[in-house]
Amino acid sequence: MAWVAIVVAGLLEVVWALAMKQSQGFTRLGPSVVTAVCVVVSFALLAWSMRTLPLGVAYMVWTGIGAIGAFVVGVAVLGESLSPMRALAAALIVGGLILMKLSTSGTA
Repeated sequence: MAWVAIVVAGLLEVVWALAMKQSQGFTRLGPSVVTAVCVVVSFALLAWSMRTLPLGVAYMVWTGIGAIGAFVVGVAVLGESLSPMRALAAALIVGGLILMKLSTSGTA
């Protein structure tokens, strides 16, 4: 269950990052509220998952999902550029996440 919580926490990190971008420096109420709510829930799920998962694993998976998710949303939704170097960097992060999960297969 800790793995489910950390994945949801990472996905919420993507939501709050996009909402923060859309808030235009917290000058727009709706996206600002979404940011705040998603940050709180994401942190709570991260903290809960750390009760079972090792600190380094939980934090790496949380930030990795957030980083890759924000990258994908930036390219797909916001029209940010996708270069071969940026794609390679993202692939390396995904590879690291997979290796981290495989290295802790006996945990939670």
